[in-house]
Amino acid sequence: MIALQLIGASYHERVQFQQLAYFVAVAEDRHFTRAAERVRVAQPSLSQQIRALEHDLGAPLFHRIRGNVTLTEAGEVLLPIARRILAETETARRAIRELDELDRGRVRLGAPPSLCTGLLPAMLGAFRRRYPGIQLELQESGSRDLRQRLAEGALDLALLAAAPADPHLAATPLLLEELVLVSPADAPARRTRLEVRELADVPLVMFRRGYDVREATVNACRAAGFEPAFAIEGGEMDAVLELVRAGVGSAVVPSTVAGDRFRMTRFVPEAGMTRVVQLAYRKQVEPTRAVRALRTAIVGFVADRTRLPPGIESLVDGRARRTGG
Repeated sequence: MIALQLIGASYHERVQFQQLAYFVAVAEDRHFTRAAERVRVAQPSLSQQIRALEHDLGAPLFHRIRGNVTLTEAGEVLLPIARRILAETETARRAIRELDELDRGRVRLGAPPSLCTGLLPAMLGAFRRRYPGIQLELQESGSRDLRQRLAEGALDLALLAAAPADPHLAATPLLLEELVLVSPADAPARRTRLEVRELADVPLVMFRRGYDVREATVNACRAAGFEPAFAIEGGEMDAVLELVRAGVGSAVVPSTVAGDRFRMTRFVPEAGMTRVVQLAYRKQVEPTRAVRALRTAIVGFVADRTRLPPGIESLVDGRARRTGG
């Protein structure tokens, strides 16, 4: 019922953006008083607006039991839609403010920690030199988390390690990156190339769930007929590398973060231990000039293959430097 109301014209006529903002605040804080403080409105006024929204939609949005506030089924349906509407409204406002110049504006970019450690600083450094007035906000997380934030409108662009399955998102393939095995620098030397099945006897330092490298490693091991052995799991990129350096175990990581602190072993080409990095964005949201500028800059950077370190292959045609964005 509510899903049908949300896409009807009458919904947009009757529901105010302010009500959606109040609803999202309560949904995120799970508390009416804290939400009212966040949006800077009196708590009775906020509660009144939520009740008016529930009346217009014809369904309760929250369970209210002795101060414990949780979303109803209708509330769960509304939350991502409300976030998207608010994000698109903010995008429109920013686009209008940035009509005549690129010396201001803000771009919210998401990227996995491996790119934040490896290639991204050079990309963003070049962009800042060209557009010093544009404010960049970088959110670092695994691809799964970034896909969700992008779909909800919390990001303008995201670098992902796989094509997004969400029908509201589109992506441009950028890079083919090699995954390698890193071990402590003083570990015994291995053969220069490994097959995945040889990981069966290697204790691995493993990333937390949600990291694309974790999923790629586990899936490759299962395809080879075994479950990988974890020496420890649950870390972020920096923690994983430090644990390897301390001798806790070895780890499968993108080649760009291996550096010279570790003993690095590559996989045989047939092992399929690679990942495709894609630049993702929302299909139905018109990007601001600042967002378009960063998109063009990233594609252009990747198209210049002389800038890429070993272990990374550009998937962008060199002409993208002239036509991208």
